Amino acid sequence: MKDKAILVIGAATGIGAATVGRLASEGARVCAADVNFDGVQALAERLSQNGGNVSSVPIDIAIESTVAEAVARAVELLGELDGAYLNAADLRTIFADSNALDVDLAVFDRTLAVNLRGHLLCTRAVLPHLLANDGGAIVYTSSSAAHGADPERPSYAVSKSGLNALMRHVASRWGREGITSNCISPGFVMTPEMVASGQVPEGLIDGFLAATPSTRVGHVDDVAAMAALLLSDDGRWINGQVINVNGGGLIA
Repeated sequence: MKDKAILVIGAATGIGAATVGRLASEGARVCAADVNFDGVQALAERLSQNGGNVSSVPIDIAIESTVAEAVARAVELLGELDGAYLNAADLRTIFADSNALDVDLAVFDRTLAVNLRGHLLCTRAVLPHLLANDGGAIVYTSSSAAHGADPERPSYAVSKSGLNALMRHVASRWGREGITSNCISPGFVMTPEMVASGQVPEGLIDGFLAATPSTRVGHVDDVAAMAALLLSDDGRWINGQVINVNGGGLIA
């Protein structure tokens, strides 16, 4: 990853923040973007003080103009673009995402506006810069919800299924021009924010462990490691894949 120019969108906390830290530790030049600009500013300052080369920009991926402005500013700060990790989601809506009969259409529309349409906007913004740089990598965060059958949260599952389809389209359309496009599909990951809140019931963790041939639930660093691989030169022959990082929770 040394000296690679990488944009991470959805970087203020959780998996995104861990990925920024992992990439910076491997020598990448990273621009962290998030609607929570205070969060990515603080992350960039902390990592830079520890020797990382990290900058930050604000972005709201539901608004096309801010996507274009953020990506343009990121490329200006980095000088070029070798890869992008698109990790943003509006997780506030997931708690109101009930079932196909009852879900408020505003919840459905907002979920797709961020989780799917927003990722299309980001793809459209970063692709020209990657192509101008003789290719590069796009990585998306999908979800096991796109593969499974969940009696709840249809909006979220639909958005992630659509994201997998978008990823495959990018891989097939621009693969011969040097673009790789892949999704990471995490299992149950305990983010630092979830741990700090103390709001995750022990029974929930036990349930995930009982359904998974693993000794633990996921950590953000597990996903960051896969993102780093897919964005690196070592991942250049991985294209068009949904890669499950879930401790064996889904064996396919």
